[in-house]
Amino acid sequence: MTDHSPWADADRIALGRTAGGGIVATALSSPGETARRPITQAELPAWVAAREAEAERPIRWVWPSTAEWYPPLLAAGVRVSRCHDLRLSHAILRDAVPGAAELSRAAQWDAPDAEHDDRADTLFDLDVGPQRDDLREVLAELDRQDAALSAAADPARMRVLLAAESAGALVAAEARAAGVPWSAERHAEILDEVLGPRGPGGVPARMTALAARVREALGDPLVSLDSPPRLLRSMRAAGIRVESTSRWELAEIDHPAIAPLLEYKKLARLLTANGWAWLDAWVRDGRFRPVYVPGGVVTGRWASSGGGALQLPRQLRGALRADPGWRIVDADVAQLEPRVLAAMARDERMADAARGRDLYDGVVADGAVATRAEAKIAVLGAMYGSTTGDAGRLVPRLRRVYPRAMALVDRAAQTGENGGVVSTWLGRTSPPPGEEVRRAQARAAAPDATAADEREARRLARDHGRFTRNFVVQGTAAEWALAWLADLRLRLARLPAVDPPAGAPRSGPAFARRAHIAFFLHDEVIVHAPAEQAEAAADALRASAEAAGRLLFGSFPLDFPLDLAIGPDAADA
Repeated sequence: MTDHSPWADADRIALGRTAGGGIVATALSSPGETARRPITQAELPAWVAAREAEAERPIRWVWPSTAEWYPPLLAAGVRVSRCHDLRLSHAILRDAVPGAAELSRAAQWDAPDAEHDDRADTLFDLDVGPQRDDLREVLAELDRQDAALSAAADPARMRVLLAAESAGALVAAEARAAGVPWSAERHAEILDEVLGPRGPGGVPARMTALAARVREALGDPLVSLDSPPRLLRSMRAAGIRVESTSRWELAEIDHPAIAPLLEYKKLARLLTANGWAWLDAWVRDGRFRPVYVPGGVVTGRWASSGGGALQLPRQLRGALRADPGWRIVDADVAQLEPRVLAAMARDERMADAARGRDLYDGVVADGAVATRAEAKIAVLGAMYGSTTGDAGRLVPRLRRVYPRAMALVDRAAQTGENGGVVSTWLGRTSPPPGEEVRRAQARAAAPDATAADEREARRLARDHGRFTRNFVVQGTAAEWALAWLADLRLRLARLPAVDPPAGAPRSGPAFARRAHIAFFLHDEVIVHAPAEQAEAAADALRASAEAAGRLLFGSFPLDFPLDLAIGPDAADA
């Protein structure tokens, strides 16, 4: 039986362009052997589909950038099973493999992809540089990466990381092509319910009423609540002693103006980030199509360069609505990062605390702290380096109960404080301390250094230690999530296509008849599935989560339970 896992050996086919702009496919069936075949732009989708269908072994498409090469295939209804994204892999190998000088000198691969928005159909007319898409440079970069991979500290783990990162790029392109099923009507209704109807100048009625209450309480009928400097002056004139207008500082103040001001700021954030203007700009024909940036955060987490997909407020979940005859299958992982920490550290007692239950409840049962709230504060404080307040009081208790897990993050923090770099489970490395840290260290080491110089150097070193402490956990959690996505997309692709009348044509030719990943947010995945396949999609989500745990952590006894629900929209799910 053919191994369809994302990590299987595969026959690699490289895609590039000739000097004249034509497309060339090169089969790399064995070292040193190539078979070139020129293809026109119009022929490419059908040619790729035929290779995928007839291949006896999986194919891994090697191309400069998934964000550039994959959207035209999806627009033609063609999906690929796996790829090797040279740009994303370059960034990982360049930083993770000591002595990868050849990669460091290949600067053209460091440039980020352009934002494509709705211009994917113009791919082969874009000026993407004189070298990067040239077939000779594609093959040269692949050789450089193969050499760096063989020199990695753990080539097997690094190979999995590169495959996972590349699979994530496929998911990002597919999620945008399919789009998030979105009801503009329900979105507008929610805005009316939460903000009130729009009044003069487009200001919602509820915000207008709240602003009036704030102005009355401050005794300043003209102050602009949207101008922090003016609002700060007005508050000080009213006797409110604050240094900023941040909600964290305002929440500590007892004054009649504060409650309506905090509510106004909350509504203003919704209006600005996801109000009627966002709805007009980002929702078309029942779909929200965000622009994901895989690996956009140094830990490997995704970022977004358009649409704010990673900051969608829960108030709007009711607008994420399945098409008629389809369902939303929503799954998120309970306490992903603490579970990852237990697995990385091989801390079996912490794993026992999490197995089959809420991890924070397990921490209480182990006697580390008294309440679930304290457990959450302690665990998050341990991973993020909190040393004051409740976290400072509670974290030492975790060290007594879970010494292996705490030792792992403590070592990562110490490495960062000493100016070193740390690695995730699969091998992604943290960036070194920045120039500000280096300058502070140099000043503190100078013969004429002052006590203030030394304090500043220590403060910045501790800050970098807190970053590296969290980097190893957040980065490994991102790797687990990529493995989850990679396995899931292949499982969903094996579900049968539904008949055209039961399809979702607005999801595009590649996904109109198939369950597919519609949304991803760090530890949450939403699948848009035909109603009759919703339970099968849920099973695929569970099975892929189990497979991701086995892939990264082998037989270590830890589970990654999903909070999973099926419904017509994300609010019901």
